[in-house]
Amino acid sequence: MTVSSYLERRWDVVLGLTIEHVIAVGIAVGLATLIGILLAIGTYRNDRAVAVLIVVINTLFTVPALAYFGALIVIVGLGWTAAITVLAIYALLPIVRNTLTGLREVDPAIVRAARGMGMSKLQILTRVELPLAYPVILSGLRVATVLIVGIAAIGSYVAGPGLGELIFSGLSSLGSVRAVPEIIIGTVAIVLVALVLDGLLAVLGRLSTPRGLR
Repeated sequence: MTVSSYLERRWDVVLGLTIEHVIAVGIAVGLATLIGILLAIGTYRNDRAVAVLIVVINTLFTVPALAYFGALIVIVGLGWTAAITVLAIYALLPIVRNTLTGLREVDPAIVRAARGMGMSKLQILTRVELPLAYPVILSGLRVATVLIVGIAAIGSYVAGPGLGELIFSGLSSLGSVRAVPEIIIGTVAIVLVALVLDGLLAVLGRLSTPRGLR
């Protein structure tokens, strides 16, 4: 069986798994973005708190994905919840690091000027610091998205969603006529999803970032 003949027969399955993959990545990145930005906002003014946060996030990132899945199976079982939780954990590192970098690199003179105009800390954060840090935060979001598109394939090992199902199905049936096409299609589709999502985020950044901050 060739790749083209496999697609002719099972294009609907491939499309469905691709949609699942994108949805899982979107949910995980959204969750990680919310948590990561809140963690960064809560610590960026305190050097000691930043150091502790970075150590914790780095430690979480170094734990193998299968170890997380093994622990989560006991807590939440197989499926979407375990997969999205693990993906969100891995997405935290680039998002937290870039958010901290963006907020801490805002020119102190600008912050002092805003404070001199009578702005509160919350107003300075929302009207000055976050907008200026936005390009750096978005860069971290892009890195996180591309990163977990690949990691999401492992989620299929624990009945999670996505294109990893094709890869694991092909590996488990090596020697059959469909094994190689499944592995090739699953791998190529994951690469294409990563490229498309990164391209969309790049366009979003270009359209939403003021020209002076690009």
